[in-house]
Amino acid sequence: MNPWAWRFEAADGSTLSGGELPANTFPSQADAETWVGEAWHDLLAAGVEQVYLLESDEVVYGPMSLRPVE
Repeated sequence: MNPWAWRFEAADGSTLSGGELPANTFPSQADAETWVGEAWHDLLAAGVEQVYLLESDEVVYGPMSLRPVE
């Protein structure tokens, strides 16, 4: 089973890590997507503007903005 994780990026596209940002891995894509659906407000408050979903360090999709569609 391959681990799933999120890569966090700032508005300028630079990768963010450490500090308030979790280094979670998830057993499935569904678990990862559920988590980001619950945590996106906190991530946005920590300076994350967009995320990429990774499976074993391979990009599955992204960038996905955390900003609500207006």
